Amino acid sequence: MTYQKLSILIPAYNEEKTIAELIAKVQAVSIPLEKEIIVIDNNSKDRTGEVARAIPGVRVVKETNPGKGAALKCGIKEATGDILIFQDADLEYDPEDYPAMIAPILAGETTAVLGVRIGDRHPNLYIYYLGFIANSIITLTTNLLFWRLAGEYEGCYKAFTKETIRSVHITTDDFDFDNELVCKLYRRGVHMKDVPIRYYPRDYAAGKKIKAKHFFIIMWTIVRCRFMPKP
Repeated sequence: MTYQKLSILIPAYNEEKTIAELIAKVQAVSIPLEKEIIVIDNNSKDRTGEVARAIPGVRVVKETNPGKGAALKCGIKEATGDILIFQDADLEYDPEDYPAMIAPILAGETTAVLGVRIGDRHPNLYIYYLGFIANSIITLTTNLLFWRLAGEYEGCYKAFTKETIRSVHITTDDFDFDNELVCKLYRRGVHMKDVPIRYYPRDYAAGKKIKAKHFFIIMWTIVRCRFMPKP
C-alpha cells in the first residue's frame, strides 16, 4: 500500500491563544507525506476560526453539534488523506511525534496507532494524580474486557488509515469518542500499535476542558461497546 497524504484533524473550541502556534508547529514538522491540515471550529465563541482561516494552507470547517466527538466525526468526513491523525488545538502535544506515529502504518505493520504519553508531571499535583488514577482505571478496564495490553489510549495522538477509521460507526459526540472508536476496533480484532509520545499538560485555568463527569461517561462507553450486540 502506498500512502501519499496525511490529514491532520484539529478539533478546536475557544483556542485562539494557541491555534496559530500549534498550526505553525504542524506545518514545520517534516514527514514523508503531503500534509492536509483541517481545523474543525466547534462553535468557538472567540476568534479561533478567524485566526485559523488567516493561515495559508489551512482548511477550516464548522461543526455546529457541540462536542469533541462531533468535531472529529466532521473532520473524518472532510479528510482526503490516506492516513488520519488527531491533533488537539492546544500545545499539550508535540507534532514532532508525527513521524513515529505514522511509521508503523507506513511500514505495513498495522492500520491503527495509539500514542502513549510520557513527559513531566502536571504542575498541579492534585489534577495530575486524579488524572493518573482515572486514566489507569480506564486503560485497565479496557484491557481486561477486550483482552488487550494497551499502554494507554487517553492521549490525543491516534493515527489510522482512512479505510480503518471510516469503517467504524461512532454514535457519541462527546469526549468518549476515542473510547468508542478504540473499543469497537478492538472488538473487531484490529491490532493497534503503541507508540510513546511527549506530553506537556495544561490546567483548567489555561483552557483544559475535560471534566470529572467524563470519567463516568467513558467507563459506560467501554462497557457498552464490549457487551452491545454485534452488528
